[in-house]
Amino acid sequence: MIEYIPSGDSAFLVKFGNEISEEINRKVRAYFIALSNKKLEGIIECVPSYTDLMVLYDPLKIQYKSLLKELKILAENISEIEIPEAKTVEIPVCYGGNFGEDMDAVIAHTGLREQEIIEKHSQNSYLVYMLGFTPGFCYLGGMDKSIATPRKEVPSQKILAGSVGLAAEQTGIYPIESPGGWQIIGRTPYRLFDPNRKPEFLLQAGDYLKFYPISEEEYYKLNEND
Repeated sequence: MIEYIPSGDSAFLVKFGNEISEEINRKVRAYFIALSNKKLEGIIECVPSYTDLMVLYDPLKIQYKSLLKELKILAENISEIEIPEAKTVEIPVCYGGNFGEDMDAVIAHTGLREQEIIEKHSQNSYLVYMLGFTPGFCYLGGMDKSIATPRKEVPSQKILAGSVGLAAEQTGIYPIESPGGWQIIGRTPYRLFDPNRKPEFLLQAGDYLKFYPISEEEYYKLNEND
């Protein structure tokens, strides 16, 4: 059952469920496409997440009751919305050593050898559920739970762009240099966010991501982050 939850006087949270799953996320994406195609006057922005869609609107152009009616009508046909075929983006990662400062912490927590962690991290395809936190930061689903590792007790002040980390049962890539608390196990030479590139983001919600290991020499040949 879809919930429509007012968020202040100029936003709606359209909620499709309470658990992270590909099925629920497909409904979010379908609804996002349908609402974008509808081009309702007064809609300022739509922000998809794991299970919800935040709809920001101008109350001077469309009233609460009118928008709620339109949103409910739109939901009746989302099963008919065609979602573009997902693309898979392969991301090279140089694991461990100078590129994975927290690999030892992950080894200690999981009891696995470094090579086992690399194999488990790179064997799956990860769905990009949404982007957020920093420009181009991907929230991914599909990680092997055997390598799940808690966040750092004390976040690092500086995580380099391209750093690949673990946080509980999630993995992700820092697209820009920033503070962070994820356990860093490697780094990609690819640039996930470039404001001078079109499109600016290497990955989009709905894509799949596949990591593959590379050597330090290969990293420097491919490096885009300097």
